[in-house]
Amino acid sequence: MQIDGMPAIVTGGASGLGGATAARLASKGAKVTIFDLNEEKGEEHAKDIGGTFAKVDVSSGDEVAAAIAAAEEANGVARILINCAGFAPAVKTVDRENNPHDLELFRKTLEVNLLGSFNVLSKFAARLVPAEPLPGKDGERGVAINTASVAAYEGQMGQAAYSASKGGVVGMMLPIARDLARFGIRVNTIAPGIFLTPLMLGLPQAAQDSLGQQVPFPSRLGNPEEYAHLAESIITNPMLNGESIRLDGAIRMAPR
Repeated sequence: MQIDGMPAIVTGGASGLGGATAARLASKGAKVTIFDLNEEKGEEHAKDIGGTFAKVDVSSGDEVAAAIAAAEEANGVARILINCAGFAPAVKTVDRENNPHDLELFRKTLEVNLLGSFNVLSKFAARLVPAEPLPGKDGERGVAINTASVAAYEGQMGQAAYSASKGGVVGMMLPIARDLARFGIRVNTIAPGIFLTPLMLGLPQAAQDSLGQQVPFPSRLGNPEEYAHLAESIITNPMLNGESIRLDGAIRMAPR
């Protein structure tokens, strides 16, 4: 499907992978709405790219439904969804004092990363199903892209909650793609490796360089724009459906 003129929603779109993707889609002519909890950064980035912003907790059914309705009122029925909202706590199953992993933190990680992705996607799809198919022989209506992580496959120490949530994102993709195939809605997943996100930018340069050297090629941290580039390619290639794509420079994560 083409991007120009298409209404799009990007969760976690205030910064990082989502921020770069929102900017790239807007540069291609999409009418972008950013969903994010960070109101200040979200409003600023939306203004910079000529989009709109909604403060949204993606794990809240009511907030997501209201935000999708508002985005639709502003731009029309969203045809593109990029789910980038999430967070990555680092907590071991049992700590040095023999305390178990905090159950509420584990639950919150699943709620934001996994439940939040499904919450937005399912509500996006429900609004899109009644819409007219786009022009073209395939009868496509739209496309959704979720964000997993290489941690879905090779979770490191301290990533039990994060890996579980991202493994769930990968696992639910194919059944959702099959559910929505008859409506012409494609569903794919990007599993990034080590990327230069705001979390990484907070590390000393020496630490960033060390992490980058773990990547076989290119031996550096990924740029958010490279994630955005892949998202654009998925949107514009109608045969890409039901696929999880690693974007990681061939890295396979070590235990720590």
